[in-house]
Amino acid sequence: MTTIGILGSGHVGGNLAKAAIAHGYDVVLGNLQGPDSLAGLVAELGPRARAATAEGAAQAADFAIVAIPLTTIEQVPADPLAGKVVISTINYFPERLGRVAAIDDGTTTAPGLLQAHLPRSRVVRAFSMINAAEMSGDGHPPGDPKRRALAMAGDDADAKRLVAGLYDEFGFDAVDIGGLGESWRIEAGQPAFVVRQNVAELTANVARAKRGS
Repeated sequence: MTTIGILGSGHVGGNLAKAAIAHGYDVVLGNLQGPDSLAGLVAELGPRARAATAEGAAQAADFAIVAIPLTTIEQVPADPLAGKVVISTINYFPERLGRVAAIDDGTTTAPGLLQAHLPRSRVVRAFSMINAAEMSGDGHPPGDPKRRALAMAGDDADAKRLVAGLYDEFGFDAVDIGGLGESWRIEAGQPAFVVRQNVAELTANVARAKRGS
């Protein structure tokens, strides 16, 4: 059975855990506060979920989801994630957490910062452009007119194939927008961010993105 390690236990981490369990995955949740702080969430999620330290969740993961604020990237344990696919849901909200010059000037992106911190992991930006509650409650089967599309960006083709499969399982169509350097196109404030859209609409919105928006 595949185990997903989820680092971060807020709305995003909790909803992705719920979706994962509904589709047959085991989940190990970890955060900076420690396992005791996750007791309520684990009880709500049921027997396929357990709590661990951030290190323990990373170690147990066949692949991982990092759902934390941009400002805490340096606290993600790197060694146990070496060689693994790491899905980054991290967005850049400068009005909340302060500006990052390297993002503002286009040198890097939010998931690019995570990739730099995890040089031996394969980071893919995904699930970053949808409201948390909709991650577990708005999936639809292929062909359903209500099925929406979500974008992903990453530099490793195999890692993106894994994410595309996960999107499909959770009830979404995948749109590959390129490498991590292109992931700014689905950042907060861009046309594709938190919008209900199909593949054609998402593709058009990604193309309309403008730096500094």
